[in-house]
Amino acid sequence: MSSTFQNMPPHSRIWIYQSNRKLNEKEVAEIEIKAENFIDQWTSHGKTMNACIEIFYKLFIVVAVDEQTAPASGCGIDKSVHFIQQLEKYFSITLLNRTLVAYKKNDKLYTCSLAEFEKLIESGSITENTIVFNNLINTKAEMESNWEIALKQSWHSKFLPHKNILHRKRTLLDSPGISFQQ
Repeated sequence: MSSTFQNMPPHSRIWIYQSNRKLNEKEVAEIEIKAENFIDQWTSHGKTMNACIEIFYKLFIVVAVDEQTAPASGCGIDKSVHFIQQLEKYFSITLLNRTLVAYKKNDKLYTCSLAEFEKLIESGSITENTIVFNNLINTKAEMESNWEIALKQSWHSKFLPHKNILHRKRTLLDSPGISFQQ
């Protein structure tokens, strides 16, 4: 059963797939048609899913399922991943690369690899207040409150220089056989 993201309940489970490039209008329209066809046929253990697939910023494909109406079982999830893989092939895009980061700067959206992201932080081009997209969230409610957040509030904060220094100090202090005299 196809729904819209807006109509999905807050507890709906979500998966966010970030594209390696921005989609054009024609691609968005085609994906929307393919997504609706997929959702209309998507089942888990023979039960129709209350689900939707929506595109945000022409960059993110979000799959949402109300698991209170029909839980997304392993085979149901496999079907959705297979659908995403089909989109990758058809549109020559990458959606399953979890090492891509998306962020906003001057109200523009950018993507880069984690390695590039670290370099941008080191150079000062990206700061702790830069808005990043936390694609690891699990529910619609989390997406509405914690998807677009300041880097310092996200898992991305581990790339901030002061976080790395604190982590290295803790690791040294916790290492067996090393003692520090005061």
